[in-house]
Amino acid sequence: MSDTQTNGYHKNGDKRQKIGSEIDQETLNSGAEGFTAEKIFVNNPSCMGMTYDDLIVMPGHIAFPVGDVDISSNLTRNIRLQVPFVSSPMDTVTEHQMAITMALQGGIGIIHSNMTAEEQAQEVLKVKKFKNGFILDPMCLSPDATLGEVLKRKADLNFSSFPVTDTGKMGGRLIGIISNRDSAFIEDPNVKVTEFMTARDSLVVAKDGVSLEEANQILKESKKGKLPVVNDNDELVALIARTDLQKNKDNPRASKDSHNKQLLCGAAIGTRPDDKKRAQLLADAGVNVIVVDSSQGDSIYQIEMIKHLKAAHPQVDVIGGNVVTPSQAHHLIEAGADGLRVGMGIGSICTTQEVCAVGRAQASAVYHVAKYARKFGIPITADGGIQSTGHITKALCLGAGCVMMGSMLAGTDEAPGEYFYQDGVRLKRYRGMGSIEAMNAGGEKRYVWDTAQSHVKVAQGVSGAVTDKGTLRRYIPYLMQGVRHGLQDAGIPSVEASRDRLYNGALRFEIRSPAAQREGGVHGLHSYQKRLY
Repeated sequence: MSDTQTNGYHKNGDKRQKIGSEIDQETLNSGAEGFTAEKIFVNNPSCMGMTYDDLIVMPGHIAFPVGDVDISSNLTRNIRLQVPFVSSPMDTVTEHQMAITMALQGGIGIIHSNMTAEEQAQEVLKVKKFKNGFILDPMCLSPDATLGEVLKRKADLNFSSFPVTDTGKMGGRLIGIISNRDSAFIEDPNVKVTEFMTARDSLVVAKDGVSLEEANQILKESKKGKLPVVNDNDELVALIARTDLQKNKDNPRASKDSHNKQLLCGAAIGTRPDDKKRAQLLADAGVNVIVVDSSQGDSIYQIEMIKHLKAAHPQVDVIGGNVVTPSQAHHLIEAGADGLRVGMGIGSICTTQEVCAVGRAQASAVYHVAKYARKFGIPITADGGIQSTGHITKALCLGAGCVMMGSMLAGTDEAPGEYFYQDGVRLKRYRGMGSIEAMNAGGEKRYVWDTAQSHVKVAQGVSGAVTDKGTLRRYIPYLMQGVRHGLQDAGIPSVEASRDRLYNGALRFEIRSPAAQREGGVHGLHSYQKRLY
């Protein structure tokens, strides 16, 4: 027992004060324990908008292990995710490979619309047809490919095996397969693959329609690492890898449709008349949620689109946005939106606030819209401004159901595009959908254009590059654990509990000065290396 505390009493000069089971209300009201969100965002005489970095969450009492923290949350009123992470519908972030891996990890991917409606529907179909263990788009080689090409693809893609088809593409007639064993002792880079591949006659294959259980048994009996799946015309329709079969057991959190057990998948559309046809194709492909993708969502065009989607495709949830105020949210909720996307002009590659002078600081936007939408049972997704696991934790503590990420995911293996090196650093391209480059590819659909005026494009984003983050299979677990630690330090056992405490005043925050923000980061070192995991 300490010198200052005996028998439940605390010494205070000559007086000894009884310590109660709870801290007294006077101490709470004094600000010694931080301030309620209501105090910071509503009763705020400074009238300043708050960003994530402006705030810090006050610590709470820890009475549970970090592994017990439940981070599951709702994306829409009907869709619940085990992991509250959503990949942004950007052409340098989300196509089918990103969407598949996000769903396997417990989140969801929203496939971008900078492609034809038919191409986007095919991307959704690839996600919906994916069964863990079946590779539906393996990288194939043609008979004219050389060892040099094989080695380059191995280095670029980190793959070990390549099917060889007569067309060099998926769907061609299978004529062989290249594995590490085949190419290990070949020295001439100009040798064609047909001279050292394992030919079709020596391959063990499965017929189209084989189940995962049957495929697993064939692999066990043949002791092979890869199993090509062919149709009656001997055309390659899939590839099964022994390692991928194991992954089926390694993804217990996978986001799946409760009816058909397919992976959940989302897709973005615009607000123009031809987007109704796009939505039809997406619905036919089995999309679970459509995001109406607008930089400013409070428009008659989006309201009409949401009403159309809910009437034409009632089985598909609709997320409206982007919005940053309750009045904007009101219009979209009234139109029938099942979820809202919150954020305007705060992405790392977005220049909307600079160019248009319209938007809102993200912490303020998330708090106010989430508080209003909660009255109607509508979850919100905090879109943009996420730079760390701390920002994710703050977004969830301010009322968000999920967070949408662009730059955080753009440098991963699963993001579209090729890696390149600059100044010795491995990078991937990343661009805002409001950049001139993205708008020229179709990204202008996110913006409301006056067709009576000349089509002068005003860029609201930039193009750049982000560093290599590796595979999502390692990166998402890192993000999840970081969020769990954040909630645990705040004494919060779940995302749902954080929301309850936010609105009953038990969750406390403090505003950080610029000096406090510097203090809270790395400082005072000559040099350092920052490693995520």
